[in-house]
Amino acid sequence: MADKMLKATLVKSAIGARPEIKATVESLGFRRMNQTRELPDNPAVRGMLRRVNFLVAVEGQPYERPKRSRYKIWRARSTKKHQRGN
Repeated sequence: MADKMLKATLVKSAIGARPEIKATVESLGFRRMNQTRELPDNPAVRGMLRRVNFLVAVEGQPYERPKRSRYKIWRARSTKKHQRGN
């Protein structure tokens, strides 16, 4: 077993995120919000944590909430209201 471990906590939900981001969160082993996992300290895990650093807080590194969610799938606004003539 690896002697170095990283403690990571999922602090923001991946609901509405792009599928590749959801897959990364799932591959790190997170199932629910505020879940803390001990992960091996290797380049692969560090790369995955860097990829989702706006969702996951790592012990020993400051976590900053994103100002605007750039990872979400932006959907077009509904035009139904304007089609009704109101």
